[in-house]
Amino acid sequence: MPAHNLSTPTQGISAGASDTTHIALTFENNRLASELFGQFDQNLALIEQKLRVDARARGNTVTLTGDAVATNQARRTLDYLYDRLLKGSAVEASDVEGAIRMALAADDQLVLPTMERKGKLAMAQISTRKKTVIARTPTQDAYIRAMDRAELVFGVGPAGTGKTFLAVAHAAQLLERGSVERIVLTRPAVEAGERLGFLPGDMKEKVDPYLRPLYDALYEMMPSDRVERALAAGVIEIAPLAFMRGRTLSNAAIILDEAQNTTQMQMKMFLTRLGENGRMIITGDPSQIDLPRGVKSGLVEAL
Repeated sequence: MPAHNLSTPTQGISAGASDTTHIALTFENNRLASELFGQFDQNLALIEQKLRVDARARGNTVTLTGDAVATNQARRTLDYLYDRLLKGSAVEASDVEGAIRMALAADDQLVLPTMERKGKLAMAQISTRKKTVIARTPTQDAYIRAMDRAELVFGVGPAGTGKTFLAVAHAAQLLERGSVERIVLTRPAVEAGERLGFLPGDMKEKVDPYLRPLYDALYEMMPSDRVERALAAGVIEIAPLAFMRGRTLSNAAIILDEAQNTTQMQMKMFLTRLGENGRMIITGDPSQIDLPRGVKSGLVEAL
C-alpha cells in the first residue's frame, strides 16, 4: 500500500532479497502480546502467509526469519498492531491485513527509470483513447508507478499536486483496458455531516456537489457520452462514504478523495471494502482537516 506525499521527494528503499535475517521482538505487556499473536497464533500465521516469513512465538517474544525486506515488513506490521493494542483498539484479521499493506508500502521501491532520452528521464504516463497524461515531477512519476503495481495506494499532498486527477485518470485507464469492471468514487461529505438522507433529490443529486472534482477529471480523460453511459449503467458509480458499509468491492477501481476528512472508524471501514481484483486509491491533505474539534482524522491514523 504505497503512501506518497506528492509535495516532497519520494526515495526508494532496497535490500538484498537473498539475505536471511533474524529479528527477535519482545513485547512488554504479556496480555497484549497474546492478543497481538492471536488465538493459536493465528495473526502470526497470517503474517507468515502474506509476507513469506517464519514467525515463532515464545512467551511474549516472537522471532522473525526470512529475507531482509520481508522480516522488516513483518516487524513493522507487528509494531503497528501492538501500538493499536496499546491505544485500546482490538486487533482482528482485517486489521492484520491492513497493517501488512501499510508495511508493504514502506518498502515499495520507487526507483525512477534509468533510461534517458535526450538527457531526460522517461517519466511515467497514463493513457486513454482521449488523452495521455505524463508525470511532471519525480513524485508524480513515483505515484503513477505505484498505482500501476499496488492494489492500495495513498496519495498525500496539498491542493494542486495532481493527486486526485492522477487517481481518476488511472482509474479511467484501468476501466478502458478492461483491468477492472467499474469505477467507484467516494468522498466524505463533511459539509452535510454525512447525513445525506436529509438532503433533497436522488442519491446522484445529493452527492454530486461533493464529487464534482472527480467528475471533472473523468470528463477530461473520457468522452462525455461514454461517461454518461457508464454512469447510467452503473459502470461508474457514485457512492457516499456513509453508504459503503457492508459492501465488498471486487473488480473495481475505488477512489476515496479528501480522505483527511474521514474519521478513524470510517477509514477502517473503507479499507476493509477492498475485494478481489480491486484497486483502491486514497487521496488527501492532512493539513486541511475539516472534522469537528476532537475528532481524529482516519487518514492521519492510517499513515
